[in-house]
Amino acid sequence: MKKQNPMNRNETIHNVSGLQRRGIVLLVTVVLLVVLATLGYTLTARVAAQRHRHRYMMDSCQARYARDSAIKYVLAMLADFNSPGAIDRPNEPDFSDLFTLDQQQYQQLIDEWFDYSTYQWGSDLGQENVNFTDVAGYLAGLMDTNDANVAGDFQKIMDLGSAKSFIIRGPYGPPWPFLTEPVEFEIGSAVVTVDIEDENAKYPLGWMLLNQKDIEREVKAGFDTFCEWMDVNDFEVDSLREQLEQLAEIKQFKLEFKPTRVITPLGPTRGATRSSAASRRRSSRRRTVENIPAEVHQTSFARLFHSSLIDTELLARPTIIAEDRTESALKYATLWPAGKVNINTAPRQVLEAAFSFGGDADEIAEEIIYRRRIKPFESIEDFSKQLMGYSGAIKNCQNYITTESTVFSIKIKSVNGLATVSAVVGVVKDNGKLKPVAIIFG
Repeated sequence: MKKQNPMNRNETIHNVSGLQRRGIVLLVTVVLLVVLATLGYTLTARVAAQRHRHRYMMDSCQARYARDSAIKYVLAMLADFNSPGAIDRPNEPDFSDLFTLDQQQYQQLIDEWFDYSTYQWGSDLGQENVNFTDVAGYLAGLMDTNDANVAGDFQKIMDLGSAKSFIIRGPYGPPWPFLTEPVEFEIGSAVVTVDIEDENAKYPLGWMLLNQKDIEREVKAGFDTFCEWMDVNDFEVDSLREQLEQLAEIKQFKLEFKPTRVITPLGPTRGATRSSAASRRRSSRRRTVENIPAEVHQTSFARLFHSSLIDTELLARPTIIAEDRTESALKYATLWPAGKVNINTAPRQVLEAAFSFGGDADEIAEEIIYRRRIKPFESIEDFSKQLMGYSGAIKNCQNYITTESTVFSIKIKSVNGLATVSAVVGVVKDNGKLKPVAIIFG
Protein backbone atom coordinates (compact mmCIF):
# COMPACT_ATOMS: atom_id res chain seq x y z
CA MET A 1 0.00 0.00 0.00
CA LYS A 2 1.25 3.43 -0.97
CA LYS A 3 1.70 5.76 1.96
CA GLN A 4 0.12 9.28 1.85
CA ASN A 5 2.60 12.12 1.90
CA PRO A 6 2.35 14.00 5.23
CA MET A 7 2.75 17.27 3.35
CA ASN A 8 -0.25 16.55 1.12
CA ARG A 9 -2.21 15.58 4.17
CA ASN A 10 -1.46 18.82 5.94
CA GLU A 11 -2.30 20.78 2.81
CA THR A 12 -5.71 19.05 2.57
CA ILE A 13 -6.49 19.84 6.19
CA HIS A 14 -5.44 23.44 5.60
CA ASN A 15 -7.72 23.73 2.55
CA VAL A 16 -10.70 22.31 4.45
CA SER A 17 -10.13 24.70 7.32
CA GLY A 18 -9.96 27.61 4.88
CA LEU A 19 -13.24 26.61 3.28
CA GLN A 20 -14.87 26.35 6.69
CA ARG A 21 -13.62 29.78 7.65
CA ARG A 22 -14.87 31.29 4.40
CA GLY A 23 -18.23 29.55 4.87
CA ILE A 24 -18.53 30.96 8.37
CA VAL A 25 -17.63 34.43 7.14
CA LEU A 26 -20.20 34.15 4.35
CA LEU A 27 -22.86 32.93 6.76
CA VAL A 28 -22.12 35.76 9.20
CA THR A 29 -22.24 38.25 6.33
CA VAL A 30 -25.61 36.94 5.16
CA VAL A 31 -26.99 37.07 8.70
CA LEU A 32 -25.73 40.61 9.13
CA LEU A 33 -27.28 41.66 5.83
CA VAL A 34 -30.60 40.09 6.81
CA VAL A 35 -30.50 41.79 10.20
CA LEU A 36 -29.61 45.14 8.66
CA ALA A 37 -32.36 44.77 6.04
CA THR A 38 -34.88 43.87 8.75
CA LEU A 39 -33.76 46.80 10.89
CA GLY A 40 -33.97 49.08 7.86
CA TYR A 41 -37.44 47.88 6.94
CA THR A 42 -38.62 48.16 10.54
CA LEU A 43 -37.19 51.64 10.85
CA THR A 44 -38.74 52.69 7.54
CA ALA A 45 -42.11 51.21 8.53
CA ARG A 46 -42.01 52.96 11.88
CA VAL A 47 -41.11 56.26 10.29
CA ALA A 48 -43.89 55.85 7.73
CA ALA A 49 -46.38 54.90 10.45
CA GLN A 50 -45.31 57.89 12.51
CA ARG A 51 -45.74 60.19 9.53
CA HIS A 52 -49.11 58.62 8.75
CA ARG A 53 -50.18 59.02 12.38
CA HIS A 54 -48.99 62.61 12.44
CA ARG A 55 -50.74 63.33 9.15
CA TYR A 56 -53.94 61.73 10.39
CA MET A 57 -53.83 63.80 13.58
CA MET A 58 -53.46 66.98 11.52
CA ASP A 59 -56.29 65.93 9.18
CA SER A 60 -58.47 64.94 12.12
CA CYS A 61 -57.98 68.27 13.88
CA GLN A 62 -58.91 70.16 10.72
CA ALA A 63 -61.91 67.89 10.09
CA ARG A 64 -63.19 68.36 13.65
CA TYR A 65 -62.72 72.12 13.41
CA ALA A 66 -64.73 72.19 10.17
CA ARG A 67 -67.44 69.97 11.68
CA ASP A 68 -67.77 72.14 14.79
CA SER A 69 -67.89 75.28 12.64
CA ALA A 70 -70.63 73.72 10.51
CA ILE A 71 -72.63 72.87 13.65
CA LYS A 72 -72.43 76.49 14.81
CA TYR A 73 -73.51 77.64 11.37
CA VAL A 74 -76.45 75.21 11.31
CA LEU A 75 -77.62 76.25 14.78
CA ALA A 76 -77.37 79.93 13.83
CA MET A 77 -79.46 79.32 10.69
CA LEU A 78 -82.28 77.42 12.43
CA ALA A 79 -84.28 80.61 12.86
CA ASP A 80 -84.34 81.06 9.08
CA PHE A 81 -85.08 77.42 8.30
CA ASN A 82 -88.58 76.69 7.07
CA SER A 83 -89.36 73.05 6.51
CA PRO A 84 -90.76 72.61 2.98
CA GLY A 85 -94.12 71.07 2.38
CA ALA A 86 -94.70 67.82 0.56
CA ILE A 87 -95.03 68.13 -3.23
CA ASP A 88 -97.32 66.40 -5.69
CA ARG A 89 -95.72 63.75 -7.91
CA PRO A 90 -98.38 62.49 -10.32
CA ASN A 91 -97.36 59.90 -12.91
CA GLU A 92 -94.09 59.20 -11.09
CA PRO A 93 -92.94 56.06 -9.29
CA ASP A 94 -93.39 56.32 -5.56
CA PHE A 95 -90.49 56.04 -3.15
CA SER A 96 -92.47 53.81 -0.79
CA ASP A 97 -91.38 50.38 -1.99
CA LEU A 98 -87.78 51.05 -3.00
CA PHE A 99 -86.56 49.33 0.18
CA THR A 100 -87.72 45.99 -1.23
CA LEU A 101 -86.01 46.34 -4.65
CA ASP A 102 -82.57 44.97 -5.42
CA GLN A 103 -80.37 46.80 -7.95
CA GLN A 104 -81.78 44.92 -10.96
CA GLN A 105 -85.39 45.57 -9.96
CA TYR A 106 -84.58 49.19 -9.15
CA GLN A 107 -82.96 49.76 -12.54
CA GLN A 108 -85.86 48.05 -14.28
CA LEU A 109 -88.26 50.47 -12.57
CA ILE A 110 -86.13 53.43 -13.69
CA ASP A 111 -86.03 52.13 -17.27
CA GLU A 112 -89.80 51.64 -17.39
CA TRP A 113 -90.38 55.13 -16.02
CA PHE A 114 -87.91 56.56 -18.52
CA ASP A 115 -89.67 54.86 -21.45
CA TYR A 116 -93.10 55.95 -20.21
CA SER A 117 -91.97 59.55 -19.66
CA THR A 118 -90.35 59.74 -23.09
CA TYR A 119 -93.54 58.37 -24.69
CA GLN A 120 -95.66 60.91 -22.83
CA TRP A 121 -93.39 63.80 -23.84
CA GLY A 122 -93.45 62.64 -27.45
CA SER A 123 -97.25 62.49 -27.41
CA ASP A 124 -97.43 66.00 -25.97
CA LEU A 125 -95.07 67.23 -28.69
CA GLY A 126 -97.06 65.44 -31.39
CA GLN A 127 -94.07 63.30 -32.33
CA GLU A 128 -93.49 59.60 -32.35
CA ASN A 129 -89.73 59.84 -32.05
CA VAL A 130 -88.66 62.51 -29.60
CA ASN A 131 -85.13 63.63 -28.73
CA PHE A 132 -83.94 65.21 -25.52
CA THR A 133 -83.37 68.64 -27.09
CA ASP A 134 -87.04 68.81 -28.08
CA VAL A 135 -88.08 67.56 -24.64
CA ALA A 136 -85.91 70.11 -22.85
CA GLY A 137 -87.21 72.96 -24.98
CA TYR A 138 -90.79 71.84 -24.50
CA LEU A 139 -90.43 71.48 -20.72
CA ALA A 140 -88.70 74.84 -20.46
CA GLY A 141 -91.89 76.46 -21.70
CA LEU A 142 -94.01 74.62 -19.16
CA MET A 143 -91.84 74.72 -16.06
CA ASP A 144 -91.79 77.33 -13.37
CA THR A 145 -88.35 76.80 -11.88
CA ASN A 146 -89.45 78.58 -8.70
CA ASP A 147 -92.06 75.91 -8.08
CA ALA A 148 -90.94 73.28 -5.53
CA ASN A 149 -92.63 70.59 -7.63
CA VAL A 150 -90.29 71.13 -10.55
CA ALA A 151 -87.28 72.86 -9.04
CA GLY A 152 -84.14 71.41 -10.53
CA ASP A 153 -85.97 69.17 -12.98
CA PHE A 154 -85.13 71.28 -16.03
CA GLN A 155 -81.40 71.06 -15.42
CA LYS A 156 -81.70 67.32 -14.84
CA ILE A 157 -83.56 66.96 -18.13
CA MET A 158 -80.80 68.92 -19.87
CA ASP A 159 -78.23 66.57 -18.39
CA LEU A 160 -80.04 63.42 -19.45
CA GLY A 161 -78.18 60.89 -21.50
CA SER A 162 -79.94 57.72 -20.40
CA ALA A 163 -82.41 56.38 -17.90
CA LYS A 164 -79.61 56.18 -15.33
CA SER A 165 -79.79 59.95 -14.96
CA PHE A 166 -83.30 59.73 -13.55
CA ILE A 167 -83.92 59.69 -9.83
CA ILE A 168 -87.06 58.77 -7.98
CA ARG A 169 -88.12 61.89 -6.17
CA GLY A 170 -89.07 61.79 -2.52
CA PRO A 171 -91.94 63.63 -0.83
CA TYR A 172 -90.06 66.95 -0.86
CA GLY A 173 -88.32 66.55 -4.22
CA PRO A 174 -84.90 65.10 -3.28
CA PRO A 175 -84.64 61.35 -2.66
CA TRP A 176 -86.32 60.08 0.52
CA PRO A 177 -85.94 61.05 3.37
CA PHE A 178 -84.14 64.33 2.53
CA LEU A 179 -85.96 67.64 2.88
CA THR A 180 -83.49 69.43 0.59
CA GLU A 181 -80.66 68.48 -1.70
CA PRO A 182 -77.47 67.79 0.29
CA VAL A 183 -75.36 70.92 0.74
CA GLU A 184 -71.60 70.68 0.26
CA PHE A 185 -69.07 73.40 1.05
CA GLU A 186 -65.46 73.83 2.14
CA ILE A 187 -64.12 75.06 5.46
CA GLY A 188 -60.37 75.39 5.15
CA SER A 189 -59.12 72.22 3.52
CA ALA A 190 -62.07 70.13 4.74
CA VAL A 191 -65.14 69.28 2.67
CA VAL A 192 -68.37 69.45 4.70
CA THR A 193 -71.68 67.85 3.68
CA VAL A 194 -74.98 68.73 5.38
CA ASP A 195 -78.12 66.58 5.00
CA ILE A 196 -81.52 67.26 6.54
CA GLU A 197 -83.80 64.27 7.10
CA ASP A 198 -87.46 64.00 8.04
CA GLU A 199 -87.67 61.91 11.20
CA ASN A 200 -91.48 61.84 11.14
CA ALA A 201 -91.15 59.84 7.91
CA LYS A 202 -89.65 56.95 9.87
CA TYR A 203 -90.89 54.33 12.31
CA PRO A 204 -90.75 55.71 15.90
CA LEU A 205 -88.96 53.15 18.03
CA GLY A 206 -90.15 55.19 21.00
CA TRP A 207 -93.59 53.63 20.55
CA MET A 208 -92.16 50.51 22.16
CA LEU A 209 -91.60 52.57 25.32
CA LEU A 210 -95.22 53.72 25.67
CA ASN A 211 -96.63 52.69 29.04
CA GLN A 212 -100.22 52.13 27.95
CA LYS A 213 -101.69 48.69 28.53
CA ASP A 214 -104.68 49.36 26.28
CA ILE A 215 -102.51 49.63 23.15
CA GLU A 216 -99.85 47.08 24.07
CA ARG A 217 -101.09 44.58 21.48
CA GLU A 218 -101.23 47.21 18.70
CA VAL A 219 -97.72 48.45 19.51
CA LYS A 220 -96.35 44.92 19.27
CA ALA A 221 -98.22 44.30 16.01
CA GLY A 222 -96.83 47.48 14.45
CA PHE A 223 -93.29 46.66 15.56
CA ASP A 224 -93.56 43.13 14.18
CA THR A 225 -94.97 44.48 10.89
CA PHE A 226 -92.06 46.89 10.49
CA CYS A 227 -89.45 44.24 11.36
CA GLU A 228 -91.03 41.73 8.98
CA TRP A 229 -90.93 44.21 6.10
CA MET A 230 -87.28 44.97 6.90
CA ASP A 231 -86.22 41.29 7.09
CA VAL A 232 -85.28 41.47 10.78
CA ASN A 233 -85.21 37.86 11.97
CA ASP A 234 -86.98 36.53 15.09
CA PHE A 235 -83.80 36.42 17.19
CA GLU A 236 -83.00 40.05 16.41
CA VAL A 237 -86.62 41.09 17.07
CA ASP A 238 -86.57 39.45 20.51
CA SER A 239 -83.21 41.02 21.32
CA LEU A 240 -84.39 44.49 20.30
CA ARG A 241 -87.62 44.10 22.24
CA GLU A 242 -85.69 43.21 25.41
CA GLN A 243 -83.43 46.22 24.99
CA LEU A 244 -86.38 48.54 24.44
CA GLU A 245 -88.14 47.14 27.51
CA GLN A 246 -85.05 47.95 29.57
CA LEU A 247 -85.07 51.50 28.19
CA ALA A 248 -88.74 51.83 29.14
CA GLU A 249 -87.79 51.17 32.75
CA ILE A 250 -85.42 54.13 32.62
CA LYS A 251 -87.68 56.63 30.84
CA GLN A 252 -91.19 56.46 29.49
CA PHE A 253 -91.83 57.73 25.98
CA LYS A 254 -94.50 60.33 25.28
CA LEU A 255 -96.26 61.02 22.00
CA GLU A 256 -95.85 64.69 22.82
CA PHE A 257 -93.31 65.78 25.41
CA LYS A 258 -94.65 68.65 27.48
CA PRO A 259 -93.19 70.92 30.19
CA THR A 260 -93.54 69.53 33.71
CA ARG A 261 -93.43 70.94 37.22
CA VAL A 262 -91.42 69.14 39.87
CA ILE A 263 -92.11 69.99 43.54
CA THR A 264 -89.32 68.95 45.89
CA PRO A 265 -89.58 69.17 49.71
CA LEU A 266 -86.68 70.82 51.53
CA GLY A 267 -85.01 69.67 54.72
CA PRO A 268 -84.99 71.60 58.03
CA THR A 269 -84.01 75.26 57.91
CA ARG A 270 -80.37 75.93 58.63
CA GLY A 271 -79.99 76.77 62.32
CA ALA A 272 -83.08 74.88 63.47
CA THR A 273 -82.50 72.75 66.55
CA ARG A 274 -83.47 69.14 66.70
CA SER A 275 -85.50 69.75 69.82
CA SER A 276 -87.67 72.29 68.09
CA ALA A 277 -90.56 70.22 66.75
CA ALA A 278 -92.47 73.29 65.59
CA SER A 279 -89.48 74.49 63.61
CA ARG A 280 -89.16 71.12 61.92
CA ARG A 281 -92.83 71.13 61.00
CA ARG A 282 -92.57 74.62 59.53
CA SER A 283 -89.44 73.76 57.51
CA SER A 284 -90.95 70.51 56.17
CA ARG A 285 -93.75 72.51 54.60
CA ARG A 286 -91.31 74.47 52.44
CA ARG A 287 -91.11 73.29 48.84
CA THR A 288 -89.12 74.11 45.70
CA VAL A 289 -90.95 74.24 42.40
CA GLU A 290 -88.91 73.52 39.28
CA ASN A 291 -90.28 73.97 35.77
CA ILE A 292 -88.71 71.48 33.35
CA PRO A 293 -89.11 72.47 29.66
CA ALA A 294 -90.24 69.90 27.13
CA GLU A 295 -86.90 69.97 25.32
CA VAL A 296 -85.18 68.64 28.46
CA HIS A 297 -87.28 65.47 28.22
CA GLN A 298 -86.68 65.29 24.48
CA THR A 299 -82.94 65.64 24.98
CA SER A 300 -82.75 62.93 27.63
CA PHE A 301 -84.76 60.58 25.43
CA ALA A 302 -82.55 61.26 22.40
CA ARG A 303 -79.36 60.67 24.36
CA LEU A 304 -80.80 57.49 25.85
CA PHE A 305 -81.66 56.09 22.41
CA HIS A 306 -78.24 57.00 21.02
CA SER A 307 -76.44 55.34 23.93
CA SER A 308 -74.91 51.87 24.06
CA LEU A 309 -78.04 50.56 25.79
CA ILE A 310 -79.55 49.80 22.39
CA ASP A 311 -77.68 47.75 19.82
CA THR A 312 -78.28 49.70 16.63
CA GLU A 313 -75.98 47.30 14.75
CA LEU A 314 -78.91 44.90 14.54
CA LEU A 315 -80.95 47.53 12.73
CA ALA A 316 -78.01 48.73 10.65
CA ARG A 317 -77.48 45.30 9.07
CA PRO A 318 -77.85 45.82 5.29
CA THR A 319 -80.82 44.16 3.67
CA ILE A 320 -79.90 45.37 0.17
CA ILE A 321 -76.54 46.66 -1.04
CA ALA A 322 -76.58 48.28 -4.47
CA GLU A 323 -74.33 50.58 -6.45
CA ASP A 324 -75.70 53.86 -5.15
CA ARG A 325 -77.86 52.91 -2.18
CA THR A 326 -77.94 50.68 0.88
CA GLU A 327 -81.13 49.56 2.60
CA SER A 328 -81.41 48.69 6.29
CA ALA A 329 -84.00 48.83 9.05
CA LEU A 330 -82.09 51.64 10.79
CA LYS A 331 -82.55 53.86 7.72
CA TYR A 332 -86.33 53.67 8.23
CA ALA A 333 -86.44 53.91 12.05
CA THR A 334 -85.99 57.06 14.11
CA LEU A 335 -84.00 57.34 17.32
CA TRP A 336 -85.32 60.86 17.92
CA PRO A 337 -88.43 61.97 19.88
CA ALA A 338 -90.82 61.71 16.94
CA GLY A 339 -94.11 60.36 18.25
CA LYS A 340 -96.14 60.68 15.06
CA VAL A 341 -95.77 59.42 11.50
CA ASN A 342 -96.23 61.86 8.62
CA ILE A 343 -98.60 60.13 6.19
CA ASN A 344 -97.38 62.40 3.36
CA THR A 345 -93.74 61.34 3.71
CA ALA A 346 -93.60 57.86 5.27
CA PRO A 347 -92.93 54.75 3.13
CA ARG A 348 -95.20 51.73 3.04
CA GLN A 349 -93.74 49.69 5.90
CA VAL A 350 -93.90 52.68 8.26
CA LEU A 351 -97.49 53.47 7.23
CA GLU A 352 -98.60 49.91 7.85
CA ALA A 353 -96.92 49.93 11.27
CA ALA A 354 -98.68 53.21 12.13
CA PHE A 355 -102.12 51.96 11.12
CA SER A 356 -101.75 48.83 13.21
CA PHE A 357 -103.40 50.97 15.90
CA GLY A 358 -106.62 51.06 13.88
CA GLY A 359 -106.78 48.12 11.48
CA ASP A 360 -106.98 47.79 7.68
CA ALA A 361 -103.33 48.85 7.65
CA ASP A 362 -102.36 47.53 4.21
CA GLU A 363 -105.48 48.90 2.47
CA ILE A 364 -105.09 52.35 4.05
CA ALA A 365 -101.37 52.45 3.20
CA GLU A 366 -102.15 51.64 -0.43
CA GLU A 367 -104.75 54.43 -0.60
CA ILE A 368 -102.34 56.93 0.96
CA ILE A 369 -99.56 56.09 -1.49
CA TYR A 370 -101.90 56.48 -4.46
CA ARG A 371 -103.56 59.73 -3.36
CA ARG A 372 -100.63 61.71 -1.98
CA ARG A 373 -98.76 61.55 -5.29
CA ILE A 374 -101.60 63.48 -6.91
CA LYS A 375 -101.95 65.89 -4.01
CA PRO A 376 -100.52 65.62 -0.47
CA PHE A 377 -103.04 65.60 2.37
CA GLU A 378 -103.54 69.04 3.87
CA SER A 379 -104.64 67.84 7.31
CA ILE A 380 -105.90 64.81 9.18
CA GLU A 381 -109.44 66.11 8.60
CA ASP A 382 -108.76 66.22 4.85
CA PHE A 383 -107.33 62.71 5.06
CA SER A 384 -110.42 61.44 6.92
CA LYS A 385 -112.74 62.96 4.34
CA GLN A 386 -110.91 61.37 1.44
CA LEU A 387 -110.91 57.94 3.10
CA MET A 388 -114.35 58.01 4.69
CA GLY A 389 -114.66 54.27 4.31
CA TYR A 390 -111.88 53.83 6.87
CA SER A 391 -113.06 56.53 9.29
CA GLY A 392 -113.15 54.14 12.25
CA ALA A 393 -109.56 52.97 11.77
CA ILE A 394 -108.35 56.52 11.14
CA LYS A 395 -110.01 57.74 14.33
CA ASN A 396 -108.17 55.08 16.33
CA CYS A 397 -104.87 56.15 14.74
CA GLN A 398 -105.23 59.93 14.84
CA ASN A 399 -102.92 60.27 17.87
CA TYR A 400 -100.11 58.56 15.95
CA ILE A 401 -100.26 60.26 12.55
CA THR A 402 -99.77 63.77 11.19
CA THR A 403 -99.53 65.59 7.86
CA GLU A 404 -96.72 67.97 8.84
CA SER A 405 -93.35 66.92 10.22
CA THR A 406 -91.92 68.55 13.34
CA VAL A 407 -88.83 66.45 14.09
CA PHE A 408 -85.73 66.57 11.88
CA SER A 409 -82.13 65.43 11.99
CA ILE A 410 -79.31 67.44 10.47
CA LYS A 411 -76.39 65.19 9.56
CA ILE A 412 -72.99 66.81 9.17
CA LYS A 413 -69.97 65.00 7.71
CA SER A 414 -66.52 66.55 7.48
CA VAL A 415 -63.76 64.99 5.39
CA ASN A 416 -60.19 66.21 5.40
CA GLY A 417 -57.48 64.05 3.87
CA LEU A 418 -57.43 60.75 5.74
CA ALA A 419 -59.89 61.79 8.47
CA THR A 420 -63.68 61.70 8.47
CA VAL A 421 -65.77 62.94 11.40
CA SER A 422 -69.51 63.46 11.76
CA ALA A 423 -72.28 64.79 13.96
CA VAL A 424 -76.06 64.65 14.03
CA VAL A 425 -78.18 67.52 15.37
CA GLY A 426 -81.70 66.62 16.46
CA VAL A 427 -84.17 69.45 15.88
CA VAL A 428 -87.78 69.81 17.05
CA LYS A 429 -90.30 72.34 15.74
CA ASP A 430 -92.35 73.90 18.53
CA ASN A 431 -94.78 76.78 17.97
CA GLY A 432 -93.21 77.47 14.61
CA LYS A 433 -89.67 77.61 16.01
CA LEU A 434 -86.95 75.03 15.58
CA LYS A 435 -85.01 74.07 18.69
CA PRO A 436 -82.01 71.71 18.91
CA VAL A 437 -82.55 68.94 21.43
CA ALA A 438 -79.27 67.04 21.18
CA ILE A 439 -76.01 66.79 19.27
CA ILE A 440 -74.57 63.31 18.76
CA PHE A 441 -70.90 63.23 17.71
CA GLY A 442 -69.44 60.45 15.61
